[in-house]
Amino acid sequence: MKNVRRPTYSFLILVIGLIIINTLLAWFSIFISHIASPSLPTGIAVISIAAAFMVIFTLWFGMYGAIAAYIGGFFGAGLFFGMPPTGVVYLSFADLWMVLIPLVAFRIFDVNVGIESRRDLFHLVLFGVIINNVVAATWGSLSLAIGGVIAWNQVMAAFLPWFVGNAITTIIIVPLVLHRYTDRVSRSKIFVKMYWY
Repeated sequence: MKNVRRPTYSFLILVIGLIIINTLLAWFSIFISHIASPSLPTGIAVISIAAAFMVIFTLWFGMYGAIAAYIGGFFGAGLFFGMPPTGVVYLSFADLWMVLIPLVAFRIFDVNVGIESRRDLFHLVLFGVIINNVVAATWGSLSLAIGGVIAWNQVMAAFLPWFVGNAITTIIIVPLVLHRYTDRVSRSKIFVKMYWY
């Protein structure tokens, strides 16, 4: 009988650690972006290191990484920048969609997380750089408008730096980190092959 790993306290510790990392990366990304471009609306980063690592963590740790992406974005990109909690609740779904899209695509299309072939890289670029970031930037920009953080006529001005910033950092960081470190991470007890275990 095959021994299936079930979630344990180590996954709880993992989620807490990832939430802290994602929160700090989201906060840092937005802080640096607002120094570089002070006219950016609250919650938008043009240099989003957080986006890249949220995708990496979710591909390695499944839904635990996705939960951490949502909560990390909630604090790091929202509450710490003075957004009202009600607005942050739906704004943070941008981070969730950003990581769930590549996670589901990688599992459905049986993509090697270690990016060992052109096929793997194609799926990463399509689902982990383009589609997910279009959805996240659209959701996030519309959420900012719905929440009254930006005017409706600023939605496109918010979408563009959001998408470009996420796409550039994910295309540079994600394939390199996944290719270099997935083999090591996949041998650990906390690596998630599907969604929860």
